[in-house]
Amino acid sequence: MVEIRTENLTKRFGKVIALDKVTLKIRHGELFTLLGPSGCGKTTFLRTIAGFEMPDEGRIFFDGVDVTDVPAHKRGAGMVFQNYALWPHMSVYDNIAYGLKLRKLPKEEIDKRVKEALRLVKLEGLEKRNPHQLSGGQQQRVAVARVLVINPRVLLLDEPLSNLDAKLRIEMRGEVKKLQRRLGITTIYVTHDQEEAMSISDRIAIMNNGRIEQIGTPMEIYFRPKNDFVADFIGQGTFMRGEVIEIGRWLKVELENGKIIHAIPSDPTNPPKIGDKVLITIRPESFKIGRIEGFNVFKCKIDTVFFLGKFKRLRAESENYSFLIEVDPTMRVEAGDEITVSVSPDKTLAIKSSKS
Repeated sequence: MVEIRTENLTKRFGKVIALDKVTLKIRHGELFTLLGPSGCGKTTFLRTIAGFEMPDEGRIFFDGVDVTDVPAHKRGAGMVFQNYALWPHMSVYDNIAYGLKLRKLPKEEIDKRVKEALRLVKLEGLEKRNPHQLSGGQQQRVAVARVLVINPRVLLLDEPLSNLDAKLRIEMRGEVKKLQRRLGITTIYVTHDQEEAMSISDRIAIMNNGRIEQIGTPMEIYFRPKNDFVADFIGQGTFMRGEVIEIGRWLKVELENGKIIHAIPSDPTNPPKIGDKVLITIRPESFKIGRIEGFNVFKCKIDTVFFLGKFKRLRAESENYSFLIEVDPTMRVEAGDEITVSVSPDKTLAIKSSKS
């Protein structure tokens, strides 16, 4: 297990700043996910940690040792690529053994390690097949086994599930998490899929335009976004802009349409002050039908009803705002119906806005 630390890591490609002074620490044995939109710098960060890209500025440390100038093959980082990069003409066994043969290990040691890797990823009995004879999920496991067989200190996974269908992606999330827990290896996982990141990660770093917007546990990221971008990027919700006009037990916020609501600071360490512009965000599951909560009450007209199994999600309009509301799946509602909803001030988040 390795602790990874970066200090002001910066990487440019021409005029494009792919990494902009990225400073973070990844703990021993942690499954740490980089989450963000395409082109935000996630893969560049991974390749820089692996040693495939050299930073223009900043340093990289493994357990306190500066490895910034250490060649990739000496860092002990194993990377699984998005396209798996399997040799099509080689068997599963030979694909997995490839790195060991390059290292000129004895045949007996290679055989021992390959068989153990096959056992770990549950591919025993398939070692003679070629990649085209495997399912997408099996190919992904071969790619992981090929990295694990070299006993890396750090495991780097670049969108490893993006080529799988929806059902298999969900299944493989669990497999990746179980394997990482069993091995206890420090892992950096890259994805643009929010649900994937939320379901497997110990902590998540939200990236945007080469910068880290927020680092936290899945619950912290979801329930306590620190800025507009994180609130909008993570999950779905209802968003309204306003201004703080009073501070007491709750923040009193006047919305742009003049309506007064009550909220709590999304980031208690940096709460809004009177006069600050804020983004109000409410998660769909936080609404209650009727005037149950008392303070924040909205009369809505339902625009669309989505049945999603465990709940129905309503898209509704209220006073020029678009609402997303989750209700019991047995509730009888249709487009065009009018309903009253309320939400507790403690589940109404006020984020200091970077937009006017």
